[in-house]
Amino acid sequence: MPVIDIPPPAFMEDEEISIFADAVGKFYEKHAPEKRVAKWREDGQVEREFWNEAGEAGLLGVSVPEEYGGHGGDFRHDMVVIEQQGKHNVDGFAASLHNTVILPYLVRHGTEEQKKKYLPKLVSGELVSAIAMTEPGVGSDLQSITTTALKDGNGYRLNGAKTYISNGQIADFIIVVAKTDPNQRAKGISLLLLETEGAEGFQRGKKLDKIGLDAQDTSELFFDDVFVPAENVLGGVEGKGFYQLMGELPQERLIIAMGAIAGIERALDVTVEFVKERKAFGQTVWDFQNTQFVLADLKAKGTAARVFVNDCISKHLEGKLDVPTACMAKYWVTELQSEVVDKCLQLHGGSGYINDYPIARMYRDSRITRIFGGSNEIMRMVIARSM
Repeated sequence: MPVIDIPPPAFMEDEEISIFADAVGKFYEKHAPEKRVAKWREDGQVEREFWNEAGEAGLLGVSVPEEYGGHGGDFRHDMVVIEQQGKHNVDGFAASLHNTVILPYLVRHGTEEQKKKYLPKLVSGELVSAIAMTEPGVGSDLQSITTTALKDGNGYRLNGAKTYISNGQIADFIIVVAKTDPNQRAKGISLLLLETEGAEGFQRGKKLDKIGLDAQDTSELFFDDVFVPAENVLGGVEGKGFYQLMGELPQERLIIAMGAIAGIERALDVTVEFVKERKAFGQTVWDFQNTQFVLADLKAKGTAARVFVNDCISKHLEGKLDVPTACMAKYWVTELQSEVVDKCLQLHGGSGYINDYPIARMYRDSRITRIFGGSNEIMRMVIARSM
Protein backbone atom coordinates (compact mmCIF):
# COMPACT_ATOMS: atom_id res chain seq x y z
CA MET A 1 0.00 0.00 0.00
CA PRO A 2 1.36 3.47 -0.83
CA VAL A 3 2.29 5.72 2.08
CA ILE A 4 -0.33 8.29 1.07
CA ASP A 5 -3.40 6.28 0.14
CA ILE A 6 -5.94 9.07 -0.41
CA PRO A 7 -7.61 8.26 -3.72
CA PRO A 8 -7.96 10.86 -6.47
CA PRO A 9 -11.29 12.69 -6.77
CA ALA A 10 -14.32 10.40 -7.07
CA PHE A 11 -14.89 11.20 -10.73
CA MET A 12 -11.59 9.46 -11.53
CA GLU A 13 -13.23 6.18 -10.50
CA ASP A 14 -15.59 6.35 -13.47
CA GLU A 15 -15.49 3.04 -15.34
CA GLU A 16 -14.56 4.63 -18.66
CA ILE A 17 -11.72 6.55 -17.01
CA SER A 18 -10.47 3.38 -15.28
CA ILE A 19 -10.43 1.49 -18.58
CA PHE A 20 -8.50 4.34 -20.20
CA ALA A 21 -6.01 4.40 -17.30
CA ASP A 22 -5.42 0.68 -17.69
CA ALA A 23 -4.76 1.08 -21.42
CA VAL A 24 -2.36 3.99 -20.86
CA GLY A 25 -0.50 2.05 -18.19
CA LYS A 26 -0.09 -0.94 -20.51
CA PHE A 27 1.22 1.38 -23.24
CA TYR A 28 3.92 2.73 -20.94
CA GLU A 29 4.84 -0.78 -19.78
CA LYS A 30 5.29 -1.95 -23.36
CA HIS A 31 6.78 1.13 -25.01
CA ALA A 32 8.71 2.78 -22.16
CA PRO A 33 10.50 0.05 -20.19
CA GLU A 34 13.28 1.15 -17.86
CA LYS A 35 15.98 0.26 -20.38
CA ARG A 36 14.49 2.59 -22.99
CA VAL A 37 13.95 5.41 -20.48
CA ALA A 38 17.56 5.02 -19.30
CA LYS A 39 18.64 5.55 -22.91
CA TRP A 40 16.61 8.76 -23.00
CA ARG A 41 18.46 9.96 -19.91
CA GLU A 42 21.76 9.09 -21.53
CA ASP A 43 20.82 10.89 -24.78
CA GLY A 44 19.25 13.87 -23.03
CA GLN A 45 15.98 13.56 -24.94
CA VAL A 46 13.12 11.26 -25.90
CA GLU A 47 13.49 9.97 -29.44
CA ARG A 48 11.02 11.20 -32.02
CA GLU A 49 9.72 7.68 -32.68
CA PHE A 50 8.16 7.48 -29.22
CA TRP A 51 5.99 10.50 -29.97
CA ASN A 52 4.66 8.71 -33.05
CA GLU A 53 3.93 5.63 -30.95
CA ALA A 54 2.12 7.73 -28.34
CA GLY A 55 0.05 9.43 -31.02
CA GLU A 56 -0.89 6.13 -32.61
CA ALA A 57 -1.93 4.77 -29.19
CA GLY A 58 -4.17 7.77 -28.50
CA LEU A 59 -2.14 9.45 -25.75
CA LEU A 60 -1.83 12.80 -27.53
CA GLY A 61 -4.65 15.32 -27.75
CA VAL A 62 -6.93 13.22 -25.57
CA SER A 63 -9.12 16.24 -24.72
CA VAL A 64 -9.07 17.76 -28.22
CA PRO A 65 -12.55 17.69 -29.84
CA GLU A 66 -13.10 14.84 -32.28
CA GLU A 67 -13.88 17.27 -35.10
CA TYR A 68 -10.20 18.30 -35.04
CA GLY A 69 -8.81 14.78 -34.93
CA GLY A 70 -8.78 14.53 -31.13
CA HIS A 71 -10.28 11.94 -28.83
CA GLY A 72 -13.07 14.07 -27.37
CA GLY A 73 -12.09 13.58 -23.74
CA ASP A 74 -11.66 16.14 -21.00
CA PHE A 75 -9.16 17.13 -18.32
CA ARG A 76 -9.69 13.80 -16.52
CA HIS A 77 -8.21 11.99 -19.52
CA ASP A 78 -5.28 14.39 -19.58
CA MET A 79 -4.70 13.63 -15.89
CA VAL A 80 -4.68 9.90 -16.59
CA VAL A 81 -1.88 10.24 -19.15
CA ILE A 82 0.18 12.30 -16.71
CA GLU A 83 -0.48 10.18 -13.61
CA GLN A 84 0.21 6.89 -15.39
CA GLN A 85 3.44 8.36 -16.71
CA GLY A 86 4.49 9.13 -13.14
CA LYS A 87 3.49 5.70 -11.86
CA HIS A 88 5.57 4.02 -14.57
CA ASN A 89 8.57 6.35 -14.10
CA VAL A 90 8.55 7.50 -17.73
CA ASP A 91 11.02 10.37 -17.53
CA GLY A 92 11.35 12.98 -20.25
CA PHE A 93 8.12 12.47 -22.21
CA ALA A 94 6.57 15.96 -22.18
CA ALA A 95 2.96 14.82 -22.50
CA SER A 96 1.78 17.35 -19.94
CA LEU A 97 3.40 20.19 -21.91
CA HIS A 98 1.99 18.99 -25.24
CA ASN A 99 -1.50 17.97 -24.07
CA THR A 100 -2.37 20.37 -21.27
CA VAL A 101 -0.32 23.49 -21.99
CA ILE A 102 0.13 23.90 -25.74
CA LEU A 103 -2.86 22.21 -27.38
CA PRO A 104 -5.36 24.19 -25.26
CA TYR A 105 -4.03 27.42 -26.77
CA LEU A 106 -5.18 26.21 -30.18
CA VAL A 107 -8.43 24.67 -28.95
CA ARG A 108 -9.51 27.76 -27.00
CA HIS A 109 -7.94 30.61 -28.94
CA GLY A 110 -7.18 29.38 -32.47
CA THR A 111 -9.12 30.31 -35.55
CA GLU A 112 -11.13 27.57 -37.23
CA GLU A 113 -8.49 27.35 -39.95
CA GLN A 114 -5.67 27.05 -37.40
CA LYS A 115 -7.47 24.28 -35.52
CA LYS A 116 -8.16 22.27 -38.68
CA LYS A 117 -4.62 22.71 -39.97
CA TYR A 118 -2.59 21.90 -36.86
CA LEU A 119 -4.59 19.95 -34.29
CA PRO A 120 -4.87 16.67 -36.26
CA LYS A 121 -1.09 16.62 -36.77
CA LEU A 122 -0.46 17.39 -33.09
CA VAL A 123 -2.84 14.61 -32.06
CA SER A 124 -1.22 12.02 -34.33
CA GLY A 125 2.32 12.91 -33.26
CA GLU A 126 3.22 14.11 -36.75
CA LEU A 127 3.98 17.43 -35.07
CA VAL A 128 5.67 17.73 -31.66
CA SER A 129 5.11 21.03 -29.90
CA ALA A 130 6.96 23.57 -27.79
CA ILE A 131 6.22 27.05 -26.51
CA ALA A 132 8.93 29.70 -26.61
CA MET A 133 8.39 32.30 -23.89
CA THR A 134 11.53 32.85 -21.83
CA GLU A 135 14.40 34.98 -23.10
CA PRO A 136 17.96 35.43 -21.87
CA GLY A 137 17.95 38.13 -19.22
CA VAL A 138 14.16 38.50 -19.06
CA GLY A 139 12.97 35.54 -16.97
CA SER A 140 9.42 35.76 -15.60
CA ASP A 141 8.71 39.30 -16.85
CA LEU A 142 6.99 38.40 -20.10
CA GLN A 143 5.93 41.96 -20.77
CA SER A 144 9.61 42.88 -21.20
CA ILE A 145 10.43 40.40 -23.97
CA THR A 146 12.50 41.72 -26.85
CA THR A 147 11.70 39.15 -29.56
CA THR A 148 9.84 40.99 -32.30
CA ALA A 149 7.49 40.02 -35.11
CA LEU A 150 7.22 43.04 -37.39
CA LYS A 151 4.95 43.26 -40.41
CA ASP A 152 6.44 42.47 -43.78
CA GLY A 153 4.01 42.16 -46.68
CA ASN A 154 1.51 39.39 -45.99
CA GLY A 155 3.28 38.26 -42.85
CA TYR A 156 5.84 39.03 -40.17
CA ARG A 157 9.61 38.86 -39.74
CA LEU A 158 10.47 37.16 -36.47
CA ASN A 159 13.73 38.15 -34.73
CA GLY A 160 15.06 37.25 -31.31
CA ALA A 161 16.28 34.48 -29.06
CA LYS A 162 14.57 32.17 -26.57
CA THR A 163 16.04 29.93 -23.89
CA TYR A 164 15.04 27.10 -21.51
CA ILE A 165 12.66 25.71 -24.15
CA SER A 166 11.39 22.22 -23.33
CA ASN A 167 11.19 19.97 -26.43
CA GLY A 168 13.39 22.53 -28.16
CA GLN A 169 15.50 19.96 -29.99
CA ILE A 170 12.67 17.90 -31.47
CA ALA A 171 9.70 20.27 -31.68
CA ASP A 172 8.55 21.08 -35.20
CA PHE A 173 5.60 23.23 -34.10
CA ILE A 174 6.42 26.15 -31.81
CA ILE A 175 4.20 28.82 -30.30
CA VAL A 176 6.48 31.87 -30.17
CA VAL A 177 5.76 34.77 -27.82
CA ALA A 178 6.78 37.99 -29.59
CA LYS A 179 6.15 41.72 -29.71
CA THR A 180 4.13 42.75 -32.75
CA ASP A 181 4.18 46.26 -31.26
CA PRO A 182 7.53 46.88 -29.49
CA ASN A 183 6.23 50.18 -28.08
CA GLN A 184 3.63 48.40 -25.95
CA ARG A 185 4.04 46.01 -23.03
CA ALA A 186 1.17 43.53 -22.56
CA LYS A 187 -0.88 44.95 -25.43
CA GLY A 188 2.04 44.55 -27.83
CA ILE A 189 2.42 40.79 -27.37
CA SER A 190 1.14 38.22 -29.86
CA LEU A 191 1.51 34.45 -30.13
CA LEU A 192 2.80 33.18 -33.47
CA LEU A 193 2.47 29.62 -34.76
CA LEU A 194 5.71 28.46 -36.38
CA GLU A 195 6.31 25.23 -38.27
CA THR A 196 10.07 24.79 -38.19
CA GLU A 197 10.46 22.65 -41.31
CA GLY A 198 11.78 24.86 -44.08
CA ALA A 199 11.71 27.98 -41.89
CA GLU A 200 14.70 29.97 -43.12
CA GLY A 201 16.47 31.82 -40.33
CA PHE A 202 15.30 29.44 -37.61
CA GLN A 203 18.08 27.75 -35.68
CA ARG A 204 18.22 25.47 -32.68
CA GLY A 205 20.98 26.24 -30.21
CA LYS A 206 22.72 23.77 -28.00
CA LYS A 207 20.87 21.31 -25.82
CA LEU A 208 21.32 22.80 -22.37
CA ASP A 209 23.17 20.78 -19.73
CA LYS A 210 20.83 20.75 -16.72
CA ILE A 211 21.31 19.45 -13.17
CA GLY A 212 18.14 17.36 -13.46
CA LEU A 213 15.40 16.13 -15.80
CA ASP A 214 18.08 14.28 -17.75
CA ALA A 215 15.69 12.78 -20.31
CA GLN A 216 13.92 16.07 -21.09
CA ASP A 217 15.65 18.15 -23.76
CA THR A 218 15.83 21.87 -23.03
CA SER A 219 17.27 24.20 -25.63
CA GLU A 220 18.03 27.65 -26.94
CA LEU A 221 16.18 28.82 -30.07
CA PHE A 222 17.17 31.60 -32.45
CA PHE A 223 15.06 33.52 -34.98
CA ASP A 224 16.80 35.59 -37.66
CA ASP A 225 14.27 37.24 -39.98
CA VAL A 226 12.07 34.13 -39.94
CA PHE A 227 8.98 34.72 -42.07
CA VAL A 228 5.66 33.85 -40.43
CA PRO A 229 2.43 34.21 -42.48
CA ALA A 230 -0.15 36.66 -41.14
CA GLU A 231 -2.69 33.85 -40.71
CA ASN A 232 -0.36 32.27 -38.12
CA VAL A 233 -1.07 34.85 -35.42
CA LEU A 234 -2.96 32.80 -32.83
CA GLY A 235 -6.61 33.78 -32.97
CA GLY A 236 -6.01 35.94 -36.03
CA VAL A 237 -5.71 39.21 -34.07
CA GLU A 238 -2.56 40.99 -32.93
CA GLY A 239 -2.01 42.06 -29.32
CA LYS A 240 -4.00 39.28 -27.65
CA GLY A 241 -1.01 37.11 -26.73
CA PHE A 242 -0.46 38.22 -23.15
CA TYR A 243 -4.12 37.71 -22.29
CA GLN A 244 -4.13 34.30 -23.99
CA LEU A 245 -1.10 33.33 -21.88
CA MET A 246 -2.68 34.54 -18.65
CA GLY A 247 -5.86 32.63 -19.39
CA GLU A 248 -4.04 29.31 -19.63
CA LEU A 249 -1.73 29.73 -16.63
CA PRO A 250 -4.11 28.35 -13.94
CA GLN A 251 -4.24 24.97 -15.69
CA GLU A 252 -0.48 24.96 -16.27
CA ARG A 253 0.18 25.69 -12.60
CA LEU A 254 -2.29 23.02 -11.51
CA ILE A 255 -0.43 20.51 -13.68
CA ILE A 256 2.84 21.47 -11.96
CA ALA A 257 1.19 20.99 -8.56
CA MET A 258 -0.12 17.60 -9.67
CA GLY A 259 3.36 16.57 -10.73
CA ALA A 260 4.74 17.77 -7.41
CA ILE A 261 2.27 15.75 -5.33
CA ALA A 262 3.06 12.68 -7.42
CA GLY A 263 6.74 13.32 -6.69
CA ILE A 264 6.03 13.65 -2.97
CA GLU A 265 4.14 10.37 -2.88
CA ARG A 266 6.80 8.49 -4.82
CA ALA A 267 9.61 9.87 -2.62
CA LEU A 268 7.81 8.72 0.52
CA ASP A 269 7.06 5.29 -0.94
CA VAL A 270 10.66 4.54 -1.95
CA THR A 271 12.01 5.92 1.32
CA VAL A 272 9.73 3.85 3.56
CA GLU A 273 10.73 0.77 1.57
CA PHE A 274 14.42 1.68 1.92
CA VAL A 275 14.47 2.40 5.66
CA LYS A 276 12.56 -0.79 6.49
CA GLU A 277 15.22 -2.86 4.72
CA ARG A 278 18.48 -1.00 5.51
CA LYS A 279 20.24 -2.03 8.75
CA ALA A 280 22.22 0.26 11.05
CA PHE A 281 23.51 -0.38 14.57
CA GLY A 282 21.81 -3.74 14.75
CA GLN A 283 18.35 -2.61 13.68
CA THR A 284 16.60 -1.21 10.64
CA VAL A 285 16.72 2.51 9.99
CA TRP A 286 12.94 2.46 10.37
CA ASP A 287 13.29 1.35 14.02
CA PHE A 288 14.84 4.66 15.02
CA GLN A 289 12.27 7.01 16.51
CA ASN A 290 13.73 9.93 14.56
CA THR A 291 13.02 8.12 11.26
CA GLN A 292 9.43 7.47 12.26
CA PHE A 293 8.88 11.05 13.42
CA VAL A 294 10.34 12.53 10.21
CA LEU A 295 8.27 10.29 7.96
CA ALA A 296 5.11 10.80 10.04
CA ASP A 297 5.54 14.55 9.64
CA LEU A 298 6.06 14.23 5.89
CA LYS A 299 3.08 11.92 5.50
CA ALA A 300 0.84 14.43 7.30
CA LYS A 301 2.00 17.28 5.07
CA GLY A 302 1.79 15.12 1.93
CA THR A 303 -1.74 14.03 2.82
CA ALA A 304 -2.83 17.65 3.25
CA ALA A 305 -1.24 18.49 -0.11
CA ARG A 306 -3.09 15.65 -1.85
CA VAL A 307 -6.41 16.83 -0.41
CA PHE A 308 -5.67 20.39 -1.59
CA VAL A 309 -4.65 19.28 -5.09
CA ASN A 310 -7.73 17.05 -5.39
CA ASP A 311 -9.91 20.02 -4.47
CA CYS A 312 -8.16 22.19 -7.08
CA ILE A 313 -8.75 19.51 -9.72
CA SER A 314 -12.47 19.41 -8.85
CA LYS A 315 -12.70 23.19 -9.04
CA HIS A 316 -10.89 23.22 -12.40
CA LEU A 317 -13.28 20.68 -13.89
CA GLU A 318 -16.16 22.91 -12.79
CA GLY A 319 -14.46 25.97 -14.30
CA LYS A 320 -14.00 27.51 -10.85
CA LEU A 321 -10.24 27.36 -10.27
CA ASP A 322 -9.11 30.97 -9.95
CA VAL A 323 -5.63 32.37 -10.51
CA PRO A 324 -4.64 32.93 -6.84
CA THR A 325 -5.66 29.39 -5.84
CA ALA A 326 -3.72 27.87 -8.74
CA CYS A 327 -0.73 29.94 -7.65
CA MET A 328 -1.12 28.69 -4.07
CA ALA A 329 -1.15 25.09 -5.28
CA LYS A 330 1.89 25.55 -7.51
CA TYR A 331 3.88 27.44 -4.89
CA TRP A 332 3.03 25.45 -1.78
CA VAL A 333 3.13 21.91 -3.19
CA THR A 334 6.42 22.45 -5.05
CA GLU A 335 8.00 23.92 -1.91
CA LEU A 336 6.76 20.89 0.01
CA GLN A 337 8.12 18.56 -2.67
CA SER A 338 11.61 19.99 -2.18
CA GLU A 339 11.32 19.58 1.60
CA VAL A 340 10.06 16.00 1.35
CA VAL A 341 12.66 14.87 -1.18
CA ASP A 342 15.48 16.50 0.79
CA LYS A 343 14.49 14.80 4.05
CA CYS A 344 13.90 11.48 2.30
CA LEU A 345 17.35 11.67 0.75
CA GLN A 346 18.80 12.30 4.23
CA LEU A 347 17.18 9.10 5.47
CA HIS A 348 18.96 7.21 2.69
CA GLY A 349 22.32 8.30 4.07
CA GLY A 350 25.18 8.06 1.58
CA SER A 351 23.04 5.98 -0.76
CA GLY A 352 20.88 9.03 -1.35
CA TYR A 353 23.76 10.76 -3.09
CA ILE A 354 24.20 7.94 -5.59
CA ASN A 355 22.30 8.21 -8.87
CA ASP A 356 21.55 4.48 -8.86
CA TYR A 357 18.93 5.24 -6.20
CA PRO A 358 15.69 6.88 -7.40
CA ILE A 359 15.74 9.44 -4.59
CA ALA A 360 18.91 11.00 -6.04
CA ARG A 361 17.21 11.69 -9.37
CA MET A 362 14.12 12.97 -7.57
CA TYR A 363 16.32 15.41 -5.65
CA ARG A 364 17.77 16.85 -8.85
CA ASP A 365 14.54 16.75 -10.83
CA SER A 366 12.39 18.44 -8.19
CA ARG A 367 14.43 21.62 -7.94
CA ILE A 368 13.12 23.15 -11.16
CA THR A 369 9.47 22.95 -10.06
CA ARG A 370 9.92 26.03 -7.88
CA ILE A 371 11.08 27.98 -10.95
CA PHE A 372 9.15 26.98 -14.08
CA GLY A 373 5.54 27.94 -14.71
CA GLY A 374 6.35 31.22 -12.97
CA SER A 375 8.83 31.28 -10.10
CA ASN A 376 7.45 30.80 -6.60
CA GLU A 377 8.34 34.41 -5.83
CA ILE A 378 5.94 35.45 -8.61
CA MET A 379 3.31 33.08 -7.16
CA ARG A 380 3.59 34.85 -3.79
CA MET A 381 3.16 38.23 -5.47
CA VAL A 382 -0.02 37.10 -7.24
CA ILE A 383 -1.42 35.63 -4.02
CA ALA A 384 -0.62 38.79 -2.06
CA ARG A 385 -2.37 40.98 -4.65
CA SER A 386 -5.56 38.97 -4.15
CA MET A 387 -5.64 39.64 -0.39
